[in-house]
Amino acid sequence: MAEVELLEVFRLGVLAGDAVVVRTVGNRLSQDWLRVSRFRDTDSLMRRSLTVQTDPATLLAAAEARRVLGLPLEALDLLGNALEMLREVGDRHGEATALNNIGAVHNGLGDRPQALHLHHQALLIRRDIGDRHGEATTLNNIGAVHLGLNDLQQALGYYNQALLIRHQIGDRHGEATTLNNIGAVFNALRDRHQALDYYNQALPIRRDIGDRHGEATTLNNIGLVHDGLGDPQLALDYFNQALPIRRDIGDRIGEAATLNNIGAVHHRLGDPQRALEFYDEALLIRREILDRRGEAVTRCNVAMIHRSEGRLADAVAQLEVVVALDRQLSHRDLEFDSALLRLVTAELNAATTPGSGE
Repeated sequence: MAEVELLEVFRLGVLAGDAVVVRTVGNRLSQDWLRVSRFRDTDSLMRRSLTVQTDPATLLAAAEARRVLGLPLEALDLLGNALEMLREVGDRHGEATALNNIGAVHNGLGDRPQALHLHHQALLIRRDIGDRHGEATTLNNIGAVHLGLNDLQQALGYYNQALLIRHQIGDRHGEATTLNNIGAVFNALRDRHQALDYYNQALPIRRDIGDRHGEATTLNNIGLVHDGLGDPQLALDYFNQALPIRRDIGDRIGEAATLNNIGAVHHRLGDPQRALEFYDEALLIRREILDRRGEAVTRCNVAMIHRSEGRLADAVAQLEVVVALDRQLSHRDLEFDSALLRLVTAELNAATTPGSGE
């Protein structure tokens, strides 16, 4: 049945309050749409579906859409409801999926210990029931948490476990995701050419299967590599390919990241005012979607521009927020950012102390 026909059946099911029709058709459409990054469409459809029924699969699909759209607390609420229902009926496959997805939201919120705890719970279940696809997904997600913690060798180990399984079961979507993530590890290790090799393996797969969310992620990451290689114009080219895709599919997390990256390139190109425009856009989104780690990164970037232009009080104000966010997240940058705050505060005090000038 064509999509337009399925949508009409769904519409009639909602009007009639037919839970079976709404659940069956809505869940089928949502899974198809999530695979090709139609997050806004999925969110809209699931909101209508949930007015009639509350099937756990519907809750999981709605949560995934809202996570990407920058609504992490709504996603957690939906996932919590799904987890409770799945445990009540003894659905261990669904329970592991919910635990894994709750972990991914906590990772996005910067709560790495909770994310790891949840992912490891999911991994035990997935291995116990023989869910190799789910096992690879969770291994990949554990790798992502370790990447965020800068435990690069740990991250690489989990990614390589995930990639092996994904090759074996023919999961091209998952394979591209993990190839991309391995590229991110090598970029963090400053092995730029190895990073590009992995990204260039991931990109054609993502384009071939219609994974626009993944395509934009990899384009953004290739931009980061070229920026690291000292080619800012080529970096901007890739960032400017990623940004419209991210906006089109409603990926607010990714949009903010790319805006921040574009700002950083303009700063290095000697255009601080242009950089601030992009940083301000990124900061607005990151605050709205509760991306505290991303907010800290962008605020630090803004502070460095203020400092370089002599606006030391503004720089201190930004860095005070950065340090507060680092403390909330128990982030590894707390010591460095605290030292930076002390340095800029000392510069401000020296500049405002009477008689300190020549």
